[in-house]
Amino acid sequence: MTKAGIPERSKTAKQRHGNARASRRRLRHSRQIAALPIALLLIAGCNRAHNADVVATVDGHAIMRADMDRMYAAQLGDTQNQQPSPEQADSLRLNVVKELIDEEIVEQRAAKMNLTATPEDVDARLAEMKAPYTEEQFAQQLKASNHTLDDVKRDVRRSLTLDKLLNKEIYSKVTITDADVSSYYTKHKDEFNLIETQYHLAEIRVTGVPSAQPGNLQGSKATTDAEARKKIQALKNRLDAGEDFGALAMNFSENPETASNGGDMGFHYESEIRSDPTVYAAVTKLKAGEITDILPLLDPATKKPMAYAIVKLISREPAGQRDLNDPRVQQAIRQQLRDGRSQLLKSAYLEMLRDQAKVENFFAEEIFKNDAK
Repeated sequence: MTKAGIPERSKTAKQRHGNARASRRRLRHSRQIAALPIALLLIAGCNRAHNADVVATVDGHAIMRADMDRMYAAQLGDTQNQQPSPEQADSLRLNVVKELIDEEIVEQRAAKMNLTATPEDVDARLAEMKAPYTEEQFAQQLKASNHTLDDVKRDVRRSLTLDKLLNKEIYSKVTITDADVSSYYTKHKDEFNLIETQYHLAEIRVTGVPSAQPGNLQGSKATTDAEARKKIQALKNRLDAGEDFGALAMNFSENPETASNGGDMGFHYESEIRSDPTVYAAVTKLKAGEITDILPLLDPATKKPMAYAIVKLISREPAGQRDLNDPRVQQAIRQQLRDGRSQLLKSAYLEMLRDQAKVENFFAEEIFKNDAK
């Protein structure tokens, strides 16, 4: 027994218990100290000093707020009179910044591979854009779309640069073998059994209805019926002079769903075309490769022209089963497989480029900091 009357063994157990509590306190304290640098880094990451005019950087290259605002205004277009809510506006701007980041990533990759569009490339494409218009009309087009000539040149350079990069890295590497074509035909034979005559059509369409997204490479857009009639007539003159239909459609057609494919509308059954007697009468008179005159596309309600189109008959396919030996069947399958693989490779390639880039999205941090309080 000790002086306190506590057995020595019990006292030792109590000391051990106290020591254990002290050890746990020291462990918690050490963990808190260790966590401090991480917490401080997170806080610092949300408060990094940067120029207020910069909304993001890609590998140190700045993306400016002015570019975000310009693209934001262009995407709003004629809806600017109906202002979005603050949340909707921030969401749209955030998507714009993401697009600008992706464009910058592509441009940097292209620069490393010496694939950036040259000033001569840009000037040649700009000359194509101006071709249907006088200088005054072209200036009016720029004003109506809230673009400057420098804006257009920048957009053209980016578009041409992306084309060069994808042609080098993606499209040139896609190979479709005869075995691929045969395998697809065997699995999808019913697709080539036509229940009625089909028409493979392409179009160039122009409309006077204002739109922020005409869908063509040049951003070319008529804003009035008079402008639309002048533009479609200028394009018809160029077609009559022998210019390529697909190229003109990609550059100037105002149907976003077909312009990027050279105006290709795909195959349409004869019964579908009959729904528009004017188009049906014009198309059924054509031979493969020929084009119609300018066709007014009427508003069903008012019976007034809402657009103007020039339609090309690529081919006419009579009803019945198509064999694999048919060159048109092989070409259709080959193109479909090529497009599918190209799109998959493109998506994977762009994702790889994003992973390899160092991106700092200050605008995203700004939204989070302001709203997550």
